[in-house]
Amino acid sequence: MALWRGGDGGARGLLLLLLGAACLVPPSAQVRRLARCPATCSCTKESIICVGSSWVPRVVPGDISSLSLVNGTFSEIKDRMFSHLPSLQLLLLNSNSFTVIRDDAFAGLFHLEYLFIEGNKIETISRNAFRGLRDLTHLDLRGNKFECDCKAKWLYLWLKMTNSTVSDVLCIGPPEYQEKKLNDVTSFDYECTTTGISTSIIKDCCLEYSLCFSFRLSTGTFFLFLKHLFPDFVVHQTLPYQSVSVDTFNSKNDVYVAIAQPSMENCMVLEWDHIEMNFRSYDNITGQSIVGCKAILIDDQVFVVVAQLFGGSHIYKYDESWTKFVKFQDIEVSRISKPNDIELFQIDGETFFVIADSSKAGLSTVYKWNSKGFYSYQSLHEWFRDTDAEFVDIDGKSHLILSSRSQAPIILQWNKSSKKFVPHSDIPNMEDVLAVKSFRMQNALYLSLTRFIGDSRVMRWNSKQFVEIQALPSRGAMTLQPFSFKESHYLALGSDYTFSQIYQWDKEKQLFKKFKEIYVQAPRSFTAVSTDRRDFFFASSFKGKTKIFEHIVVDLSL
Repeated sequence: MALWRGGDGGARGLLLLLLGAACLVPPSAQVRRLARCPATCSCTKESIICVGSSWVPRVVPGDISSLSLVNGTFSEIKDRMFSHLPSLQLLLLNSNSFTVIRDDAFAGLFHLEYLFIEGNKIETISRNAFRGLRDLTHLDLRGNKFECDCKAKWLYLWLKMTNSTVSDVLCIGPPEYQEKKLNDVTSFDYECTTTGISTSIIKDCCLEYSLCFSFRLSTGTFFLFLKHLFPDFVVHQTLPYQSVSVDTFNSKNDVYVAIAQPSMENCMVLEWDHIEMNFRSYDNITGQSIVGCKAILIDDQVFVVVAQLFGGSHIYKYDESWTKFVKFQDIEVSRISKPNDIELFQIDGETFFVIADSSKAGLSTVYKWNSKGFYSYQSLHEWFRDTDAEFVDIDGKSHLILSSRSQAPIILQWNKSSKKFVPHSDIPNMEDVLAVKSFRMQNALYLSLTRFIGDSRVMRWNSKQFVEIQALPSRGAMTLQPFSFKESHYLALGSDYTFSQIYQWDKEKQLFKKFKEIYVQAPRSFTAVSTDRRDFFFASSFKGKTKIFEHIVVDLSL
């Protein structure tokens, strides 16, 4: 709980001012049915001022835009306590006696711009108390002081992220922060972190990975933790539709994701909502059997390559005047017949993308930007039914790795003279690879190779070739995706036949170890997204709902 202290002198002055303003309202502006104004309140056409009330007025005259509750005797602000007043733009809660503000206390106040909470006796504000205040521009907390311990960390983070103007929040303790601003507290990052999982799991992980040591006292066994953290993955949001791929991009300080939905024939673009703290619908590109949506940012322009199984593939561009994506260019059907993957890359400052085509008649093709549009630059090879293309820098040279159902993955190298990709080598004894993904850890280059039948593999570059370091049982796997959050490295192995597995890199053993099982029906891709100091990964599902997992480290305030 956070302890608040403050006087009510300023509140009384503000109350007199508000009451005086109400008296100055001409009779023509008074509410026609004044009988409906609560007994402890003063009402005008657009505002209500209540003094000493023990409750929030439930029956109000007209569409009220301003509500002031002063010297009230109610003990808490409950969830949705003001939701029956959706037109409120100003809410003043000064010098009251409530001690608790619950989660979603202001839910339903979509138009609220000004919120005053001055000089109260608040002991606890739930971490989601301000959720839903999309239009909030000003929050006044003067006359209150916090105990700036770990239990105030959520507010510290919220103050960092909100776009609203917030008055200074002063600390009453601990002693080293007394009379300082909450924004200036520096101890949260290293003092307010601990595991996000149960005590038994903590103990098992602690002992298995030698992350702590134990000692016994008469009161029991204790574990002294080192600086290592114990992360976890929890479901943050479930999207009620199927998908096969997810791409993420940033534009004008906002984070977006583009989700391919073949069954719904959509490329759904979502935007991160900084207020609601979830992903919401932003735009929808319609098509026919869309299997891939890839964003391309060039200068201030945003394009999305939409790969379709039928009707040809297209490129859309965001139109500022229409505030939506509009068709910009067609991709010739003769080259791309059955697109399976889109890979974006740059060489010498020029922008390219390649579409891997998995049909016998199609051609995996590289496209290049020429300041006016994208044109076919190079056809890579025929008759190989490519399933995936991965751009990778190997020893400072640009390469493409193409995986195929009909041969081992081949490596193409960029020729600086001809400015084309030419055959270079392959990855032997690795037939039937669905996808190849590259990643780096501790300056070393790795590949993950997904196989539906047999074992998927992890390989490392040794300055001459890729060598296998680990085999992962993966019957029914369609994706093996590497991703990293801060200094933690993971592999997500999706399976059509059982639970998907998340592996975590063990630095000491130099191998990936099983970390967590998650259930996603027929997963097709895993995509990492970070925003507002939070880390997520999207798990697309070909037969079920798309899930968004959050990578968490729970702090001591929980």
